[in-house]
Amino acid sequence: MVNADSLTSSLNCVDLSNPDINQSVNSLKQACLDSGFFYVVNHGISQEFMDEVFAESKKFFSLPHKEKMKLLRNEKHRGYTPVLDELLDPENQVHGDYKEGYYIGVEVAEDDPKSHKPFYGPNRWPSSGILPKWRETMEKYHEQALEVGKKVARIIALALGLDANFFDQPKMLGEPIAVLRLLHYEGRISDPTKGLFGAGAHTDYGLITLLATDEISGLQICKDRDAKPQKWEDVPPMKGAFIVNIGDMLERWSNCVFKSTLHRVLGNGKERYSIPFFLEPSHECLVKCLPTCKSATNPSKFPPILCQDYLSQRYNDTHANLTIYKKQQNLQY
Repeated sequence: MVNADSLTSSLNCVDLSNPDINQSVNSLKQACLDSGFFYVVNHGISQEFMDEVFAESKKFFSLPHKEKMKLLRNEKHRGYTPVLDELLDPENQVHGDYKEGYYIGVEVAEDDPKSHKPFYGPNRWPSSGILPKWRETMEKYHEQALEVGKKVARIIALALGLDANFFDQPKMLGEPIAVLRLLHYEGRISDPTKGLFGAGAHTDYGLITLLATDEISGLQICKDRDAKPQKWEDVPPMKGAFIVNIGDMLERWSNCVFKSTLHRVLGNGKERYSIPFFLEPSHECLVKCLPTCKSATNPSKFPPILCQDYLSQRYNDTHANLTIYKKQQNLQY
């Protein structure tokens, strides 16, 4: 049990075990108005299991590069992403991000009609002979993180003046695009003046992100992306807590009442492991301004857009074309 009052950080903390829902709503709302980032504690996932998830993640990234490349991400964004694969801030980055990752989504069988949708389909799994507990651990974590995300979404709905179950609708989080991503940052030192980053400055794409991280710092946020110069603030890791931030879709839904905040990761020479869980609505969800967030004097700022269209565009914009790896493999033989 984490005591929310004992936590030392400038970010607000939402305690999911708090029986006073109004207090949780007010704390979350203030966080979303101020920074778009907050901590979530007492979320129901045990520290023992979190330690197990991180241990299994490290086992995968410790495999030889050749073994990891056998599980290279496919067009559905399932599988391994090598170092430099992702370029989040092309205006300021010389190379891609100095991190490697692994995408795991909702498991959908290949013969299921839903598997034709973007981001749906079978996951890519390491051989059980190499990593025997890996799939079981990651599927269990995906399931538990999804439940935490739905709990947070209910508090967000109340903070926006909606019914608590607003986001639970079938076309929203009834069949979500929920993506778990394991990340490993090499022990490099970032240098923004030279365009070198662990992860370039970006906003997240979906509804919310739940970030679990080890004890190594590196995450920074910029509350005002238009400021010159930009001011970056550290977000310290907190054992037993998720760091939660709102994404672009919630910014669109809320008509910029809640803003999707720019963030980045700077390497400090130490290896760092983190596990973001991206909670995004269903493919057919039409993201449009909420009725509680617009008026005659404050009309909708964004046109409606389908979730799958927005996500597909953002992923394509930030990831290397898969043909690059095919060419590299051909050169090796």
